[in-house]
Amino acid sequence: MATEEELFASVDALLEEEPQLPPPAERARLREAAGITQARLAQALKSTLQTVKNWENGRSEPRPPRLQAYQRLLEGWAAKYPKPSTAAAAATPAPVPEAVPAPETSTGPTQEQTAAASEVPAAAEPAAQAAWEPAAQAAPDPAAQPMPQPAAQAAPHPPRPAAPRLPSSRRPARKRVVPNIAAAPYQHGPLAVLDGDGQAYGVEGIVLDCTATTIPELAEWTLHESGLGAPKLHRNGRDSDPLIVLTPQAAVKLGLPERLDGHEQRRSLRLEDGHPVLKQITRAKWKLTQRGFGPWARVYRPAQGSRRQCVQLAVLSWGALDARAWPGVSEMEPADIARVLGVYAQRVITPRGSTAVSGLELMTALRPPTRAVKDDATGQWGSGHNPGSLGTEPVDPAPPEAPAEHPVAQGWTGGFLDEEAYQWVRDVQLLSDEECLLPFAIGLDINTAFLAAAARLVVGLSGPERVQRPVFDKKIPGSWYVDLSHIELDPRLPSPFTPTGERPTGPAWYQTHTVAYAVELGYNVAPIEAYLRRETGAYLDPWHDRLKAAYVDTMADLGVSKELDDHAFLAAMERHKDVDPGRAAALAAIKATVKGGVGKLRERPQGRHYRDGERWPALERPTWRPDIRAAVISKARVNMHRKMLNTAKATGLYPLAVLSDCVVYPSGGPSPLDFLPYTTSGKPLPGSFRLGLSPGLAKVEGVQEMAWAVDLMEQGYNPARHIKGGDAVMDEGE
Repeated sequence: MATEEELFASVDALLEEEPQLPPPAERARLREAAGITQARLAQALKSTLQTVKNWENGRSEPRPPRLQAYQRLLEGWAAKYPKPSTAAAAATPAPVPEAVPAPETSTGPTQEQTAAASEVPAAAEPAAQAAWEPAAQAAPDPAAQPMPQPAAQAAPHPPRPAAPRLPSSRRPARKRVVPNIAAAPYQHGPLAVLDGDGQAYGVEGIVLDCTATTIPELAEWTLHESGLGAPKLHRNGRDSDPLIVLTPQAAVKLGLPERLDGHEQRRSLRLEDGHPVLKQITRAKWKLTQRGFGPWARVYRPAQGSRRQCVQLAVLSWGALDARAWPGVSEMEPADIARVLGVYAQRVITPRGSTAVSGLELMTALRPPTRAVKDDATGQWGSGHNPGSLGTEPVDPAPPEAPAEHPVAQGWTGGFLDEEAYQWVRDVQLLSDEECLLPFAIGLDINTAFLAAAARLVVGLSGPERVQRPVFDKKIPGSWYVDLSHIELDPRLPSPFTPTGERPTGPAWYQTHTVAYAVELGYNVAPIEAYLRRETGAYLDPWHDRLKAAYVDTMADLGVSKELDDHAFLAAMERHKDVDPGRAAALAAIKATVKGGVGKLRERPQGRHYRDGERWPALERPTWRPDIRAAVISKARVNMHRKMLNTAKATGLYPLAVLSDCVVYPSGGPSPLDFLPYTTSGKPLPGSFRLGLSPGLAKVEGVQEMAWAVDLMEQGYNPARHIKGGDAVMDEGE
């Protein structure tokens, strides 16, 4: 005889079992009997059309909490539409069913799939693969997107006690999914955020069911079933690898440690050799890049023909989303993380590392190094150089353009290029009594100053050529050794030729834009020598255009548009970060992508074991181009000086300090409208600082008392670094 304790244990075990659903065919029958489409059911359950199709053809099963909601709905339908007996069914004419999708074995795209192909988000990256797609994967129906209504409202149903229990069924075996690149690709967007319950949250509010319990299973699911990925940004580029972001719970479920500790540098974060997850990856014949399994990992198999098999993984609890670039995102709910990353992926690129890495990869995605070229002699197609790109081979810089540890700089004694952002404070002895008596100090920040400088910027595409006694030509990008120490400017302004703002003391190396500005100011220049690049092009133009559009569109989402006048603009900027924290985080990431991407052009060696003169991995990239970085920074610094000079001529006002793209002015009032120059018609004075949304225009960085600024200056500190308040430290661009 069983004891009471044993019987209670058995009953409790039954109560803890997951709800049992009717067979897949019965689920479809009940839905059709209720007159509900698959799209409407997906909407009610906050899922996707494809997921509902999978439930009804036995490919997958719902998971909590959708499992309980789906069971409740089916029970309600079963009470209203009981399955007819065999005799009754024979006597009753069969109803005409609603239109259903093509069979699972279809090898061509459905009309629904074809229509969706034009609606796929346009985001991609250079190291991407051709689409892997399930044959039966259907495009998302706009009506299938989640709406804020509970599943219980999808259709009326009687109280649960009156509903009969449906027959149980075992979870059906999963069908093998055959890749079909003819089907509509990437119908579920570029990425998903996976939680610990097997729910993958994508863009536009979709939720996919993922049953993977290991990293290899996750890679298989992502490539063959998820419908994730993004199309190429350039016709000569490649599609983007799908990105899966792992929450801490998902990481633990997949066998990863929740935290990686004990490493001195963030770059060294990775799984130790011999970790069980690494063994699983090896046994399943997947590979990792040389960086190993860190916060950003790439799991891949060798390409099959033109089809890449690669999945990107980002582990949130390992610091994949740096809070400086993605403020607050790691702490958001998975659906909100997907929304933020989705905005970035659709407007910039699918993240594949830090914002700096993504910024650099965006350059290559928009200017692919190669294109298909037909051999006229053989008629065969092959790979050839894509004009306007940096090509596939790295190019060493000229010795003065390289950092001192670079191999080409060993033994070089001729000086180095010093094109950096401003860090200048005016000598307090040059402050007038009138300035000191003004009540306010106002910081103006130039919107994405480096991005504005990249616009229509001609840079060198080839290696440097050394020239003795050259004649200066502002159209030739390069580095010029020239003496600009004879140029004397107002000491209340920083020198435009040095990042410290100090007047040059003799010959030095300058980028073309710096020397051209000396000519613009009316001075003669006589270069002693130069390293010039004869093959040129506006390499950064598409990068600038895409990031500018992303920045402007995201600002518009936050209530700051180009149509606003100066008063309305200042008011909108006061509250824009509170309009939508998610979009504000995406905006921060876009701005970090600009500065980080420029900084990556001159990435320095990492690690304590590095020795000067050794090559480091970044040097093997065609995009390791310190000369292009110098061109961007030189132009940005010259642009800043030109505005300060024009403002001084128009108003007699001079800056107190400059830090990168932030300049501090004394003011008689708490608003920049109290000191910025305007024409008699009320328009901003051409050539001076102008308030506005676009890159290159200005916004308020902060307002403090003038006495506060003077006190910092007397102590040798830069007020521009702290003008925001809260002892904020400015990002200086790299």
